Amino acid sequence: MAAHKLSETELQQALNSLPGWQIKEGKLYKEYKFNSFATALGWMVTVGVHAETMGHHPEWFNVYSTVRVNLATHDIGNAISNLDVKLAEKMDEIYNS
Repeated sequence: MAAHKLSETELQQALNSLPGWQIKEGKLYKEYKFNSFATALGWMVTVGVHAETMGHHPEWFNVYSTVRVNLATHDIGNAISNLDVKLAEKMDEIYNS
């Protein structure tokens, strides 16, 4: 799937369908909380496998049971793309399963 930059309307529609996600410093941002470091790490590994199959990788930061995620597409000038929304949806799906 090719990446395309989202218009303001597309971005707003995406945010309406992505609970807890926001725009922070020009990127899609969300903070996930887990019960333990092991659970956070397991989630990151599972998401990482999906991200690899998409060829689209998150920028994230983990401390103990918290994972902070920033999503933007480098290939289109660090803008938010359809791929970022797709990965955000997958992250939420895995988190909620």
